[in-house]
Amino acid sequence: MLSDVAALAGVSISTVSRVLTGRTPVSAALREKVQAAVAELGYRPNAAAQTLVSGRRSTVAVLARNTLRYGYAATLQGIEEAARAAGYVVSIAVVESEAPRDLDRAVDLVLSQSLAGAIVVEFDSLGVRTLEALPDALPVVAAAGARRRPGPRPHAFLDDQAGGEEATRYLLGLGHRTVHHVAIPSTRPRSGRTWGWRRALESAGVERPEVVQASYDPDSGYAAGLALVDDPSVTAVLCGNDELAIGVMRAFAERGRRVPEDVSVVGFDDQPFARMWSPPLTTVAQDFVDLGRRTLGMLARWVETGERPEDSAAQPTLVVRESAAPPRG
Repeated sequence: MLSDVAALAGVSISTVSRVLTGRTPVSAALREKVQAAVAELGYRPNAAAQTLVSGRRSTVAVLARNTLRYGYAATLQGIEEAARAAGYVVSIAVVESEAPRDLDRAVDLVLSQSLAGAIVVEFDSLGVRTLEALPDALPVVAAAGARRRPGPRPHAFLDDQAGGEEATRYLLGLGHRTVHHVAIPSTRPRSGRTWGWRRALESAGVERPEVVQASYDPDSGYAAGLALVDDPSVTAVLCGNDELAIGVMRAFAERGRRVPEDVSVVGFDDQPFARMWSPPLTTVAQDFVDLGRRTLGMLARWVETGERPEDSAAQPTLVVRESAAPPRG
C-alpha cells in the first residue's frame, strides 16, 4: 500500500504520490528514498490510486451474460489485456439470467462505480437488452458477432454472417445438394451466421431446409443430430458453434453414419479442441481475443478524445480440416 511505502521511506503519503506521479518536482534525496522503498516492498501503483491524484477515471465496466463459454472468455481476455496496457482497470458484472431484476442489479452495480466507460458483450439477446439499459451519457461500446447497420452505440463486430456464407458455399462447392443448419440462438432476425447460411443457399438457388434450433452446448448438438441422422438426404451440416458440431458428430457416429464419408460437418469459432477432434473439425475461425482488444481500443479513444468511434469489423476465416468431404456417389 501507499502508506507502507511512505512509512518505510520516512516521508508523507503525499510525497510518495508526488514521486510516483511525477506531477510535482521533489528533491533527488526524497526521490531516492521513495524509489528504494518501492523496490524493497515490490510496490506497484494501481490505477485506482492514480485516479485519486490525476482525476482521470480509470475503471471500465464489462457486462456479459456468460464468462465461461469460449467466445465470452476469449473476448474478456482481449479486453483485459488491452485495458492493462492502456492503464485501465476492468470491472466485470455478470448478468445472471433473463430476469429483469438480474439485469437491473448488474446495471446498478456498474453505475455505482466511477466509470470511464463500459463494454457490453452482445453475443445474445440479453446482451442487446443490457446495451439498451445503460444511460446515453456513458461511453459504451459493444462487442458483437452479428454485424448490422450503425446504431446509437458503436460496435466492434466479428462478421459471422460472412463466415456463415463462406462455410455454406464451401460445402456446396464440394458437391452437396444442400446444407442443413443447427443454429445457436440469434440476437436479431436477419443477422448472424444463420442469415449467412440462408443467403448462400438462396444465391445458389438450392433448397433451404428447416433450421434445427439448438442452444450452445454439446448436449443440444447431440439432440439436433438425432433429429437429422435418420434422414438420408442430410449429407452436410453447418453448426452454429464447435460444441454443437461435437454433439452432432456423436449422434451420427452412434447411428453408424461416418464423418465425413457419409455426412460432412462444419463448426464455428475454432475452439482449441477443434483441431484435436476425430476427425479434426473444419470450422470458421473467429478471433475473439482481437475482438476484445478492438473493443477496448475503441472505448479508450472515445474516452480520451471525446469523439465517438466508428464501428469496426473483422472477417472470420474458414479453416479446412478433415470433417468435410464431397458426398458419396
